[in-house]
Amino acid sequence: MTQTASHDQNFKNLILDYPRQALELFAAQEAQDILSDVRITPVRQEQLKERLGDRFFELDIPLLVEWPDQRREALLFVIEQETDPRRYSLHRMAHYVLHLSELCNTERVVPVVIILHGQQSLADQLQLGSERHIYLQFNILKTQLAGLPASDYLDSSNLVARLNLPNMNHRNTDKVETYAKAMEGLVTLEPDMEKQLKYIDFVDIYSNLTPQERLDYQRRYPQEERAMAGLSERLRSEGMQQGMQQGEIRILKKQIQLKFGTLPDWAEDIISTASTEQLEHWAEGILTAASIEALLK
Repeated sequence: MTQTASHDQNFKNLILDYPRQALELFAAQEAQDILSDVRITPVRQEQLKERLGDRFFELDIPLLVEWPDQRREALLFVIEQETDPRRYSLHRMAHYVLHLSELCNTERVVPVVIILHGQQSLADQLQLGSERHIYLQFNILKTQLAGLPASDYLDSSNLVARLNLPNMNHRNTDKVETYAKAMEGLVTLEPDMEKQLKYIDFVDIYSNLTPQERLDYQRRYPQEERAMAGLSERLRSEGMQQGMQQGEIRILKKQIQLKFGTLPDWAEDIISTASTEQLEHWAEGILTAASIEALLK
């Protein structure tokens, strides 16, 4: 899998895990009436493939929104996410939405497009016709994350917004603060430890901190750093309770990534062949270690 495809899948997982928050951020006006009792269900891809080709499903996420008291008719949100704006096609989106509308037998469809990178102007309206008449008019809700001011969402209670702070517009000098606010949002807004672990990787991928920026983060935000260390300690305890060496290896690797960033190949080789006793020794020492080299060598 290419890096771009991997990033696209990470973003798709985020929307599937937090569909309500995603709609509140990317389709705010349409989402105003989506309260806690409203049911949001991803449309199963295998059902759609009966008539639509695989090429439609690389980036698109259909979500069916239903009101149990039927105060509103069901809405189908079609979300397309693009990492590279050069791959964006309004015509392709229109083609897909029309097919999906026919397949699901509904005209209540909200097309939503999310662009991760680039701030160049992209069309959000398509009109087909002549000088006499417009025969087809198609509009989308478009969000270009790189154009959203990160400063507007630093303290947002919307977890999707907080996790996407690194993708929003911010000065390079604010990169560490933006990363810290994203991590703070993850720890305070998501109580599930497994999801915390999952989306630490998400923030790390899109923040792409340098080693110096990571050290700066540890120095400027010791409280958040302790929270991450606490999560690491909980993960280590979980691994010990399992009593499995592979669990210890997985936990130690995650601890190192949380504190130092990307795990070098040489370190992965050493950890993968270590004894249980050595793994436990390293897991205890990581909280005070100044570098990967100091910990493992």
